[in-house]
This record gives sequence, C-alpha cells and structure tokens, in this order.
Amino acid sequence: MVILFDQFNMPDDVYDVVFATDQQVIVAKMLIKRLKEHDGVFTKTQMSEFAIHLHEGVQVDMPVKVGPVETKTKQSISYNKRQFYDRILTPMKSMGLIDYDLYKKVYRLSIKFTTMMEKVGKMWVAESRK
Repeated sequence: MVILFDQFNMPDDVYDVVFATDQQVIVAKMLIKRLKEHDGVFTKTQMSEFAIHLHEGVQVDMPVKVGPVETKTKQSISYNKRQFYDRILTPMKSMGLIDYDLYKKVYRLSIKFTTMMEKVGKMWVAESRK
C-alpha cells in the first residue's frame, strides 16, 4: 500500500492518511474500536464474525459537509469478506498496524507502523546527506 500525503494539508486523523476512501476509514475505525473492546486481540473466528457483520451491512453516521456546516447522515456500509480482507485487513497487516500470530492464530494491534515510519524518516535523512 502506498501512503501519499501533502505536508501542508495533513489530515488530523491518521486513518485519513492511511486510507483512500471515507468508507475504508469508517471500516478501519470500526475494526480498531472492536479490537480495543477485546483488549487489542481477535481470534480468527472473531475476525471472521466481524467480516460477516460487515457483509450483512452496517448503519453508520457519515459526515456531510455543505459549505461551512458539517452534518451527519445515516448510511449503510457493506463489505463482502473478500473486500474487507483485501482492502482493510491485509493493508493494515502489511503496514504494521495489526499483527497476525501464526501460532496462536490471533490478530492484535501493533505499533510496528510507528517503527517503520521512523525507519523511512532515517532513510530520507541518509539520502539527503549523500
């Protein structure tokens, strides 16, 4: 996954930096919220149940901006399991936001993303000094 951002128009929310669409942001936030409710750990079964829940459709508040006024409207979001795994979970794993333990068969929140962003910063410092 590629993260592109404008340093002069940096969003306040990390999800808006990482994900391209509002729907992906909402689903990622839902997943992280649910993980936090389970002490940051999901079994494979729990992750599958979450994906099925998304497949059935979920009502969420979507922000709608009309001029300077922002309101919220209810909107239904639905992801089939494959879309969820391909567009949300797999990118979050590859970026280090979520880890998967092969032996325990659990997903857990991770801070490896931070480590990788620091590594990218150090790589740039090294490149700029060449």
